[in-house]
Amino acid sequence: MLVCKFGGTSMSDAASVKQAVDIIKSNPKRKVIVVSAPGKLKDQDKVTDILIQCFNTVKSGGSCKQLFPKIERRFQDIVENLGIDIDLSDEFEEISRKIDAGASYDYTASRGEYLMALVLSKYLGYEFVDARDIIKFDSQNIFDSELTNTLSKSAFEGLTAKGMVAPGFYGSNPKGEICAFSRGGSDITGAILARALKAELYENWTDVNGFMMCDPKIVKNPKSIHSLTYKELRELSYMGAGVLHPEAIFPVSRAGIPINIRNTFEPDNPGTMIVPSKEYRRNSRIITGIAGKKNFTVIHIEKSMMNSELGFARRALSVLEEHQISIEHMPTGIDTLGLVIESRNIEGKLDSVLANLQAILSPDHIEVLDDLSLIATVGHGMSQRKGTAARLFGALYDADINVRLIDQGSSELNIIIGVDNKDFEKSIEAIYYAFVD
Repeated sequence: MLVCKFGGTSMSDAASVKQAVDIIKSNPKRKVIVVSAPGKLKDQDKVTDILIQCFNTVKSGGSCKQLFPKIERRFQDIVENLGIDIDLSDEFEEISRKIDAGASYDYTASRGEYLMALVLSKYLGYEFVDARDIIKFDSQNIFDSELTNTLSKSAFEGLTAKGMVAPGFYGSNPKGEICAFSRGGSDITGAILARALKAELYENWTDVNGFMMCDPKIVKNPKSIHSLTYKELRELSYMGAGVLHPEAIFPVSRAGIPINIRNTFEPDNPGTMIVPSKEYRRNSRIITGIAGKKNFTVIHIEKSMMNSELGFARRALSVLEEHQISIEHMPTGIDTLGLVIESRNIEGKLDSVLANLQAILSPDHIEVLDDLSLIATVGHGMSQRKGTAARLFGALYDADINVRLIDQGSSELNIIIGVDNKDFEKSIEAIYYAFVD
């Protein structure tokens, strides 16, 4: 059995929905379908974006009556062009009424997935299963995997139709309140159901042919990644490769279920297969991919004999914890320590953090580096090839790029460098062409 998730572009209009249904019907194993809300279409916004506008309007003292008809027309167009007999007027009335009455952000933002699942289940002839009945959170709104597994199995085993369609992105807590994952969370829903139902494969259908080796906005026509491991995907997703939600990796990786990223609009393309590390097969490519993000701040701390001072790093990290700031990386030397932080997370707190670090650590010197970009070069093959680091840093030297920071994980799966924001795109391009002919 396969679990298939179709993203917003795959649900954007009736033509896209028909394409998705053709894919589903082409393989009888595609029994569990998860959908996103309709995505951006020409001059029409994403349905979720409009719903969030409705929420913000009501929060500011207004009404959603001006905006909600856009959502109604969007779904009515899809229904009419699919030629199905389904009346959503009661659903529209209830949703708009609840939003105007002050419904939660999670409830409001998730209604696009809910409505889309109703439409697709009707068109496909599959059973509609509301995610609020099977995806469960506890009283602290923390995802409850065990209860979710039990309810999902029960729902699947009780099917009277050929399959089921569930909305992505949300579930509910013991009070029945809607709880949503972060944006793009339908990927997580699909992964959760794949694990709960012990699927042989989790297919994630989107509008690209899987992962590219780097951002095509930076390097023209980069090569595709045909296969990568969960660990490689985690590294690339964390550093900004945005085809799949980073949190969607965990449910399937624990169960050893492979993920196949496919293109709804080019269904014959095999896409990218994501597999457990034990299934990694060495190939001719030294690196798997390159990804990065801009706008980091580094607090560089120096103190003589730091290495012999017990608890030094712990005290430094405690300052960040007190200010509710998460750390990205912590490169160290004998007498130096760097705290790498996303700039937005320390905005408005930097002076207080520096003062606390000075008081607690009594350092010889503290320096702050701003406007830094981090770039990760990722691949299982790097640790098995001599001269990988030399090739990478040689390419940056040839491109006249100054490396401000170097970090490498203990697994030797990646090499992370820090460069000035202005050198971000140039650095990715230099690294790519150093390893790809």
